[in-house]
Amino acid sequence: MDWVEWIERMGEPAVLALCGLAAGLGFGFFAQRSRFCLRAAVIEFWHGQFGDKLTVWLLAFGTAVVGVQLLIVMGGLDVSTARQLSARGSLSGALIGGLIFGVGMVMTRGCASRLLVLSANGNLRALLSGLIFAVVAQASLGGVLSPLRESIAGWWVVDGGPSRSVLAQIGAGPWDGLVFAAVWLITALFFAYHSGWAFWKWAGGIGTGLMVALAWWLTYAVMSNSFEPVQIQGLTFSGPSAEWLMRVLADPGEPWTFGLGLMPGVFLGSLVGALVGGDWKLEGFGGAYTMPRYIIGAVFMGFGSMLAGGCAVGAGMTGGAIFAVTAWVTLGGMWVGGGAADYLLDRPRRQAAEPVMPVVAAASSTAP
Repeated sequence: MDWVEWIERMGEPAVLALCGLAAGLGFGFFAQRSRFCLRAAVIEFWHGQFGDKLTVWLLAFGTAVVGVQLLIVMGGLDVSTARQLSARGSLSGALIGGLIFGVGMVMTRGCASRLLVLSANGNLRALLSGLIFAVVAQASLGGVLSPLRESIAGWWVVDGGPSRSVLAQIGAGPWDGLVFAAVWLITALFFAYHSGWAFWKWAGGIGTGLMVALAWWLTYAVMSNSFEPVQIQGLTFSGPSAEWLMRVLADPGEPWTFGLGLMPGVFLGSLVGALVGGDWKLEGFGGAYTMPRYIIGAVFMGFGSMLAGGCAVGAGMTGGAIFAVTAWVTLGGMWVGGGAADYLLDRPRRQAAEPVMPVVAAASSTAP
């Protein structure tokens, strides 16, 4: 059965939801097994430690960019109508939202996608943070925080089209994007090789990146074979989190979407990964990280993601893979914001926890 038959039999909403479910299952499984996490990668980078966490993120991002650009070069994907490129964007929102999101992900010890993955592993801290993230994201999209978001986003805007494409701005094309992506992936493989062999570091990182490319391709395939207008989109977690919240609180009879299928897919994929690896266990609050810290961090992430136009995966990897200007600005803001938060909030705690070595005064003798 081809795409047209599937769409005619089930309808566009159901097919999109199944596509989201499929991409989510893969993303959740690979992200769980590889411990994919932007926050952990950012901390390793700013600490000068090029270890497994940074390697996994580089592998995932490099694979995502290569996969998407390869699809474009081969004619299997056209992202010109994607929201990140065709619609009007905000550079002020991308930068400030990325900075705020970066601070929040350090405070909650995980970005939006990581919170969903950890929730499926029995982490109650992540579950609470994820719920607060969804509430604040919805409030920022169309609620009490919407005027503030719109005000900041209006400071520096950029028109849709070539102005939002990094490649168009530098006079490059799809092949140039593929070459750049290949260099990025080779760099990631270099770090992976020198940080030691671990199967899930390689397979999980590459698999996570491939799911980003798969999401773009699936929604493009539905759009290309549908008689109804369908928006091409990729993996993102801020919008779908708010969408699921409203689906629970408001009318559940609205049509299904790609994002509504994505969220349970990631949860189930991560749950399978946790069960396979023996990682599932209930975890609550405790240690040096208090509940207020997680709550404040989730608020920052919810507002920051909507201001920036997406989360670490949505604006960062998904938008970065199609070379959207705002996505790269957002990603840079997340790295800077995360590094600053770690330095200001966690460095003093680490220093206080370091053991103090006793100083032994040696007796000195004077020669006659």
